[in-house]
Amino acid sequence: MIQRYTLPEMGNLWSDYAKYKSWLDVELAVCYAWMKKGKIPLNDYRIIVKKADFNIKEIEKIEEKVRHDVIAFLTSVAKKVGKSSRFIHMGMTSNDMLDTAMSLRLLKACDIVEKDLKNFIRILKNLALKHKNTVMIGRTHNIHAEPTTFGLKVLIWYFEMKRNLDRLLKAKEEVKVGKISGAVGNYANISPVIEKIALKKLGLKPADATNQIIQRDRYAFLMSVLAIIAGGIEKIATEIRNLQHTEILEVEEPFSKGQKGSSAMPHKRNPVVCEQLSGLTRLVRTNTLAAFENIALWHERDISHSSVERVIIPDNFILINYMLNKISWIMENLNVYPENMKKNLNHLKGLVFSQRVLLALIEKGMTREQAYKIVQENAMKIWAGEKKDLKTLLLEDKKVRAKLSEKEIEDLFDINYYLKNIDEIYKRV
Repeated sequence: MIQRYTLPEMGNLWSDYAKYKSWLDVELAVCYAWMKKGKIPLNDYRIIVKKADFNIKEIEKIEEKVRHDVIAFLTSVAKKVGKSSRFIHMGMTSNDMLDTAMSLRLLKACDIVEKDLKNFIRILKNLALKHKNTVMIGRTHNIHAEPTTFGLKVLIWYFEMKRNLDRLLKAKEEVKVGKISGAVGNYANISPVIEKIALKKLGLKPADATNQIIQRDRYAFLMSVLAIIAGGIEKIATEIRNLQHTEILEVEEPFSKGQKGSSAMPHKRNPVVCEQLSGLTRLVRTNTLAAFENIALWHERDISHSSVERVIIPDNFILINYMLNKISWIMENLNVYPENMKKNLNHLKGLVFSQRVLLALIEKGMTREQAYKIVQENAMKIWAGEKKDLKTLLLEDKKVRAKLSEKEIEDLFDINYYLKNIDEIYKRV
C-alpha cells in the first residue's frame, strides 16, 4: 500500500527483480573469486558470466514445489547457464548470498536517504537564515515563556538533521560488510581468501566473525537511525501542527490551489501532511522494535528474523524516503506569518519580560525572594484580567520605582535584548 505513494527509485530497490539481481551479483562475485584461485576454469567462468540470468515467474513456480526461495533461484539460474552452473554457489550456504546481497541493497538505500537528508538540511539552513531575526514568543509547557526567533527554532532542527546524517553514515559503515563463510561461519567448505576476493569485487568488507548470518545488531543500529530520523521529522511536523492552531497561526503547511480541507466545511485548511508524517513515524518506530528483537537468535541462527526483515527493512526505507521528501516540500513552501508572531508576542501585555525585571531588581540590591514576589504580584494581576500592561504596573509600583527609574524600566522591555547573541549562535552553522 505504501509503495503506491513512494518515489520510484526507493520502491524499485525493494522489488523482486532488484532482490534477485543482487543475489546474482553475489554469486557471480564468488565465482570470480573461485576462478581467480583456479577452482573454476576460465572458460566455465566466461559461460557463467555470459549466460547467468533468472526468470521471476519460473522462480515462483519452482518455489511452490521446493518451498525454498534460494534453491528456486539457483535452479532458475542453472537452467540458463547449463553444465557450468555446477560451480555456482560452491561451498556457500544460503545466507552467504542472502545477507551479502542485503548489504548491497542496504547501501543503495542508505545512499538515497543520504541524498534526501542533505537536501532537507539545505532547506532548513536556508529557512533558518531567512528568519534569523523573525521574533516570536517561545513557549514552555505550552505557555508563553520568553521571546526567541523563528530562525533559531529552525536552526535547532537543522543541527539535529546534521546529526542524523552523521548517524546514517556510521550505520552505513556497520552494514558495509558481507559474509562468504559457509554453513556455520567456520569456512569449512570455502576459504577466507575466496570471501575476501568476492567481497572486494562487491565493494564490501568481510564481517569480523559470523555464524550462519551477519549479526543482526548491525541491522538494528541502522533501523534505529531511521527511527531517530523519523522522530525528528515528527517533532518538526508536530511543531507546525501546533503553530497552525487557528488561535496561533504563526506558520502553516502549504495549501495548494484547488485543495479541499473538509467535505463539510469549505473554510478548512488542515495540517494533513504533518498529521500523516506524525502517524507514519509510529510505523517506523514499531518496525524498529522488531529489528531489536531479531538480534537474539537460536545457536548459529534460526529463521525467525527472516520473515520480519522482508517487511520491516523495505517498509522503513520506503517510509523514510517518502517522509523526508514530504517534510522537505513542506519546509520549502512553508507559510510563515511574522505579523501573527508579533501579535502573539504581545498577547500577555509584557509578562514575557518578567525575568528581566526580576534580575534588574536583584542587581539593585533586593534578595531574589523579594524581587520575585514583587514581579509575580504584578504579573498575577494581568493573569486575573487587569487591563494595564506589565510595564505600566511596574511604573506605578512604589517598591519597584524605589529601585528603578522610568528609563530603566523602559529599557527592560526592549525586544532586541533577546536577539543580542543570535549572531553568535549562527556562527556555528
